[in-house]
Amino acid sequence: MEAIAKARFVKVPPRKARAVADLVRGKSVNQALAILMTVPKNASKIIGRILDSAVANANVKAEGATLDIDDLKIAELTVDEGPTVMRWRPRARGRATKIRHRTSHIMMKLADGAEPGEE
Repeated sequence: MEAIAKARFVKVPPRKARAVADLVRGKSVNQALAILMTVPKNASKIIGRILDSAVANANVKAEGATLDIDDLKIAELTVDEGPTVMRWRPRARGRATKIRHRTSHIMMKLADGAEPGEE
C-alpha cells in the first residue's frame, strides 16, 4: 500500500528543504520523526507535518484494515522548485536589487513492505 502527501508553495527554499529531505529519505516513519525532531531547521517542521499527513492518509487508505505504522517507510521524497516571488530592495546610489523569495513543492510517498498484489 502507498500513501501520498503533498505540500505546494511552501515558503522554504528548495536547497534548504533538500538538505533535510536527504536525511530522512528511505527511513522508517519512527526513525524519520526522531531525526526531524532533532534537526534545528525550519524545513524539518514542514517535512514533519507532511510526514504526519502521509501517515494519516495511509490510515484512511487502509479502510479499517490493521495498519502497522512501524512497517511504513518513506519510499519517495521529492523537493521541487516552486514559483519565486520577486521583491525590490533599494541600494546605494539610487539603484535597486532583486530579493528572491523562493518556494518549494514537496511530495512524500509512504510504502510498506507488501507487494501490490498481497493486499
